[in-house]
Amino acid sequence: MQDNLLSTKALTKTYVMGDIHVHALRSVDLEVRKGDFIAIMGASGSGKTTFMNLLGCLDKASEGEYVLDAIPVHQMNDEELTIIRNQKIGYVFQSFYLLPRTTALENVELPLLYCRKCSLHERHEKAMKALEKVGIADRAKHFPNQLSGGQQQRVAIARAIVNDPSFILADEPTGNLDTRTSVEVMAVFQQLHSEGKTVILVTHEPDIAQYAHRHITFRDGKIISDKVNPKTRNAVEDLQSLPKLDEED
Repeated sequence: MQDNLLSTKALTKTYVMGDIHVHALRSVDLEVRKGDFIAIMGASGSGKTTFMNLLGCLDKASEGEYVLDAIPVHQMNDEELTIIRNQKIGYVFQSFYLLPRTTALENVELPLLYCRKCSLHERHEKAMKALEKVGIADRAKHFPNQLSGGQQQRVAIARAIVNDPSFILADEPTGNLDTRTSVEVMAVFQQLHSEGKTVILVTHEPDIAQYAHRHITFRDGKIISDKVNPKTRNAVEDLQSLPKLDEED
């Protein structure tokens, strides 16, 4: 659990617009260990989203180094980065990004389409296991418009883990959800973390960050604090304390 999964050294991102230089990220050093559950926080414009995009290989740094699973990501070309995104990183976004005319099972199978060695049967099997892991296998044949917001996010999480990525990168995963559903989704992340998954969560909500074990705060493009959370909240316990609903989704 103490082995480094990824590290950044002097990671910098500068956007150039004519004569204006916007320093979105300023020489960030960070180490993430295997099995970490990290919440990245900061106000709008603090650099947390830029940093997330660099970790997720959705953007390239202007300067600095990024190493993931001993792979020097900062030296890779676009084609190599595409492979890293598919094989090493599982993405979960605020808006789910499920294909509307595709079932939950088929949505989860999408990352596996790039696996030439996987047969149709193997894709189905892996996707079903991922749906089972997030507790929504009984909705495998449903389309997104037949699912609640929380169920759609569970499908998105299943899609993120189906390739057994090195880490899960979740960007405001509860931003479109009510309180109860948010806690349910955080319970899923905590369960995955307990099974050894590395989770990096980007959020502006302190209540959601409390479910993570390590808090990293950005300001003005720099990390201003990196602390272990001494009072990690238990999502299952929080669910038990919430008022019961008369009907389930």
